[in-house]
Amino acid sequence: MANKNIKVGVIGASGYTGSDLIRLLLKHPNVHIQFVAANNSAGQHLNQVFPYLQGTNNLILEKWEDLNWDSVDVIFSCLPHGIFHDIFLQIPKGKLIIDLSADFRLANSDQYTEWYNFEHNSKEYLDKFVYGLTEINRELIKNTNFISCPGCYPTATLLGLHPLLTEDLITTDEIIIDAKSGVSGAGRSPKRELLFSEVSESIRPYNAMGHRHIPEIEQQIQNYSNNNARINFIPHLVPMNRGELVVSHLKLKKKIGNSDLRKVFDKFYQDETFVEILNDSKLPNTIDVRGTNNCHIAICPSRIKDSIVIMSSIDNLVKGSSGQAIQNMNLNLRLDEKVGLTNISLFP
Repeated sequence: MANKNIKVGVIGASGYTGSDLIRLLLKHPNVHIQFVAANNSAGQHLNQVFPYLQGTNNLILEKWEDLNWDSVDVIFSCLPHGIFHDIFLQIPKGKLIIDLSADFRLANSDQYTEWYNFEHNSKEYLDKFVYGLTEINRELIKNTNFISCPGCYPTATLLGLHPLLTEDLITTDEIIIDAKSGVSGAGRSPKRELLFSEVSESIRPYNAMGHRHIPEIEQQIQNYSNNNARINFIPHLVPMNRGELVVSHLKLKKKIGNSDLRKVFDKFYQDETFVEILNDSKLPNTIDVRGTNNCHIAICPSRIKDSIVIMSSIDNLVKGSSGQAIQNMNLNLRLDEKVGLTNISLFP
């Protein structure tokens, strides 16, 4: 399989997620990009939409309605939420389909009406998609044609929580998550609140009363722990292009020292290439993971009795999206998970 030529297609290719996915796929030794689609930019060369890709490809953006699905082995969807669940019904189901939107992350179709304001049109497939948090759901990802990649905030949050959930070390009904992300997390569509002068020299919380990632995080916590989950999740927009820092405040079920907690994390992630548990003197910094598929995690003592603080940093466009999607593809197609994802962090 190491020499296999994998033909892939990308729909929703004109956004930041699509751009980063294409950037990574162009350097993947096993991948040939067969088509890219973006209805609003159809007919344009990809290099016109993303001049930084000049000289790397001859791709022309198409409408998804005109695509030859049979020409590819793998279909990546980078469409905005609420679109792919319709398109999905028209795609041959023998393909490996990897969705980077939220359209197949939630098990309960009613939550799409509540949190995403659309009626789900592929309800019968919700239980057929595997949640693509690679380090946690590896065996399921290997054996499916349908993968739903997690959101960026859930990725950073759940990688930090999962060892504690597995060992039943924390309560799950009073979790507080303080999260900060770069502006690219809001997408590429022009919005007044994302203008340079609106964002620069400012940091602000948003969706404080109910971010869409709440049901996704709670659903996964419940799946991993078999306990009810209740979180307070407050995201913030910070004036940088990419990067994400998540700080989770957790109540311990029993007294356990930091060194023993460190052993739990070290054991859980000892064989994971992309997850690094930082030593006691270092805290996560988004610049250390910028442009990479890595997640850095730190375990911090809390001054509040019987509690702990977990910090996680990722690049929201790579480990929080496109990189994780490629990692899932590699795993599913029996390639080394690291192929195409060994970038060193961009510094400064």
